[in-house]
Amino acid sequence: MPFVNIKTPQGALSAAQKEEIVHKTTAMLVEYFSEIARPHTMVLIEEVPDGGYGRADEVFILPDEYRATD
Repeated sequence: MPFVNIKTPQGALSAAQKEEIVHKTTAMLVEYFSEIARPHTMVLIEEVPDGGYGRADEVFILPDEYRATD
């Protein structure tokens, strides 16, 4: 069973964008594993809250201009 785990800043993606990622990721994996993989493919999108991760020794807070609008 293919399993993909995507971590993204909380609020960065709209519900429609998440749905699109699930569909496109599933389609990509079907290309590699064949159609038999579709019903067994799992795509998990995890949202990480502000302050829950960092880069270059700085805690990351998503700027408002990068937040999704549903």
